This record gives sequence, structure tokens and C-alpha cells, in this order.
Amino acid sequence: MTEPSAPLLQLRALSVDYARAGRELRAVNAVDLDLHAGECLGIVGESGSGKTQLLLALLGLNGAPARISGSIRYHGTELVDASAAQLGSIRGRRIALVSQDPMSALNPYLRIATQLTEGARRQLRLGRRAAWARAAELLALVQIDAPAERMRCYPHELSGGMRQRVTIAMALMSGPEVLLLDEPTTALDVTVQAQVLAVLRTVRERTGVATLMVTHDLGALAAMAGRVAVMYAGRLVELAGAQQLYGMPRHPYTAGLLRSLPRLDRPLPTRLPAIGGQPPDLADLPAGCAFSPRCPLAFGACAAPPALRPLSPGHLLACHYEGAPAAVAAAWR
Repeated sequence: MTEPSAPLLQLRALSVDYARAGRELRAVNAVDLDLHAGECLGIVGESGSGKTQLLLALLGLNGAPARISGSIRYHGTELVDASAAQLGSIRGRRIALVSQDPMSALNPYLRIATQLTEGARRQLRLGRRAAWARAAELLALVQIDAPAERMRCYPHELSGGMRQRVTIAMALMSGPEVLLLDEPTTALDVTVQAQVLAVLRTVRERTGVATLMVTHDLGALAAMAGRVAVMYAGRLVELAGAQQLYGMPRHPYTAGLLRSLPRLDRPLPTRLPAIGGQPPDLADLPAGCAFSPRCPLAFGACAAPPALRPLSPGHLLACHYEGAPAAVAAAWR
């Protein structure tokens, strides 16, 4: 039997803390995750669940007030407390980020060609002609027609979907092993979302890049991820293979998120169901399970925080409820 390969990225007890008005706010709380070569791992949850903070921590981009603790290992090299020079040799070159809003990643005063080739010329020591050829090749890969013509454009001359595809090409210019996607389809309409997701699947198939995709949209992950991690209030509450998670969620929060998705195989309701209440204030979390004030299955044991435990190979759950899986989904009906 072949031994599983070591993960490219290994997170252990990763936490991100902020101080706010004299109070401590823990945006990411002791998260353990592995990302393996060639896989797509999705991280999902409502706004404020800690998804983006976790993603930024991988590159030390949370900002000066943030305190990152725990461990982030890339090929066994520790990134927490790494020097600026060490992180600089990895950012963009080995681990690349695609942000939610392409206009925040693109300089409106520079042509697309300049922005695509600048990093590759510096990091890979490519000449101008070689960098231009690589940029045109990647624009074709992300399905932008007439790449040579588009490279002469400024960002405002491209549509939102084209700008997002340019940022994907920009992230790929230095041939990274890991691609971090921070809600890459949120700012796009449904049709363009589908096009960008198709581009991302093509990129993974042709380059083999490992992908960590953060989103609040479980529907988008269904077509991308092999495994899905669900976060709530900074904690990992469920982790499973995508088919297992979508087919039989075991955490009430996961079941509630899935219930809110529109379904083509059922009559469309007048209003989509939603999880009642609001996500908690991370600086003032409730005692015990943070989800218990909104949970239809909360009971006495929820006064204590649940530990993340294995249910089956590859399926982890942080929940005290041990009833039948069907009861978890039925609780929201």
C-alpha cells in the first residue's frame, strides 16, 4: 500500500488574534488543516467565520495588529515568525493569492502587460520577450481571447470577469505550487461566476496547482473541491470529502448552510430558508459551543465547547449531538 505524501501545507493550532477596544478578539481559533499536492480544499462559512483571516495568515498578510500563533509549515519549513525575506521568497513565487476584488489587485494606471510581467521578470529573471510570451500563454489558458491585444489594455477597459481572469493569470506567472483563492467569484454575476469556475478547473487540470478556496458559497465549491472544511466563529466545525459532506452533513451548521442553497430538483420556495440569528461577536463569544444560541439541536452538553473528533476516516466533527444523521437535516425543516 502506498504511503500518503506529506502535505504541501500543514496547519497546526493556527490562531489569529486582535486587540479591539481593550478586548481580545480571536479571528481564527486553533485550526488544524492539511493541503496536499494537486488537491482543491474548500473553506466555507458565513462572513466573520475566520475564512479570509486564515488565508491571509498563510502569507503573513493579516496586518500589523494581528498576532499569529501555532504552526504553518510549507514543505516542512515553518512560516509563523518567518523573516520578511523568507516570506518574500515564498509569496507569489511558491504560494500565490487571488483576491476577491480584482480591481484591488490591479493598478488602474498600468497596462495589463506591465502588471503580468513585472513579478515574473523579477522572480524568474525572465527577459522582456520571454515574460511577454508567458503572459500571453497564461491569458490564453484562462480563456481570454486575443491575449496580445488585451495586454495593451488598462484594467478599466476589461469586464469584471476578464479582470478576475487576469488576476488568476497574474497569480500563475511564477509557477506556484499553491493557489489561494479568496472568494474569487463573489463580485461577479451568476453567468460569469460559472465561467471563472470553469477557468479555475482548467488551470488545476493543466498545471496541477494545489488550491485552497475560501468562499461562503457551498454551491461554487461543489464543482471545485475534493474536501470541504466548515468554519464557524473562527473554529473548524466539520471537515469531510465533498460528496460525504453534501450528502450527509453531520454538523447542524453545515446542514443549515446546505438548506439555504436553491435546489433545481425541488419546487423553488418563495423565500430561501436561512439560519436564524446572527454570527457571534468574536470578542464576546457565548460560553460553550459558539453555535448553540442558533442551533435547533442544542442541549445541555453544549454548555461546554465541543472538541474536533473523527467520525470516520477523513471526516471530522466538532459537535456534541450524536443522533442519526437524518435528524441533523430534519432539524431545520
